Amino acid sequence: MEFKDYYQILGVAPDADNKAIKKAYQALAKKYHPDLNQGDKASEEKFKEINEAYQAISDPDKRQKYDDLRANYQQWQSRGGRGDSFDWSAWQESPGSSRYTRTMTPEEFAEMFGGQGFEGNRSTGGFSDFFSTIFGMGAGMGGHHGFDDSDDYYADISHRQHVGRNIEGEIAITLEEAYHGTKRLIEVGGRRIEATVPRGIKNNNKIKLSGQGQAGPRGGKGDLLLTVSILPHTQYTRDGDDLTGNLEIDFYTAVLGGEARVRTLGGEVSIKIPPYTQSGRSFRLKGKGMPVLNKKDSFGDFYAKATIVLPKDLSEKETAALQQLAQERVKR
Repeated sequence: MEFKDYYQILGVAPDADNKAIKKAYQALAKKYHPDLNQGDKASEEKFKEINEAYQAISDPDKRQKYDDLRANYQQWQSRGGRGDSFDWSAWQESPGSSRYTRTMTPEEFAEMFGGQGFEGNRSTGGFSDFFSTIFGMGAGMGGHHGFDDSDDYYADISHRQHVGRNIEGEIAITLEEAYHGTKRLIEVGGRRIEATVPRGIKNNNKIKLSGQGQAGPRGGKGDLLLTVSILPHTQYTRDGDDLTGNLEIDFYTAVLGGEARVRTLGGEVSIKIPPYTQSGRSFRLKGKGMPVLNKKDSFGDFYAKATIVLPKDLSEKETAALQQLAQERVKR
């Protein structure tokens, strides 16, 4: 069995805090998300690997166990250990183990999902043999396990037993999807469930699908609880319901004034630029930010931050004129 360095996979230091781990995960998840790399099997596998690493070291209990294993594995390597001779038995999950969450058998795992399991060879939700061996099938009753829909969705689910089990998971969406609203199709126990993500939803907000969880021993059903993770955007930053984006202004418009256009998530908007606009100045566009969750026709603001772009192809006449202006300014 191959050892996996989850810190290396996420590109974080072994002593990284949870905030740094989540930030690294979100950046990589955005880059390799299947929705953004449709048909790219390599990206899909990379996304699963990133997700597995995040599940292992974002949970305190799993991380402690993984860190212990990693330290022992590195010591074994430093003593000349090679190949498959490492003894995994001290770390492998087994029924009755009191040190860590016990391993679930494939039969138990399938039973948890109404005897259906998942399609094809995806019964472990895309997790590697290493992860399943160390943390158990589906990471056990108290941790996280993954599942995916072959076309629409990949998420990580943890189960807790109530009167009917709740199913908890995380879905990743783009900022555009948060602006317009979107849907996700999820398959659990042979059931396809459509989750509606409302426009204006914020990062780490939860969506509750009542009665879509696991059935309890008395026939009641738990809920499906989805935590929404919004992927970082390359052009905009979000603060509550407000957005900030870059506004490129050419040199002449910055000096003389004029108009410039900025692209918001709701479309392009024209802005009046006053003379002598400095780089870094922000222009507030009221009501052009994110939709306010559960408030119809209510929006945050958009802040367009000016960046002055110098011309690259000045003519000799333009260059001479600027040189003359510069000399005259020095004489003042």
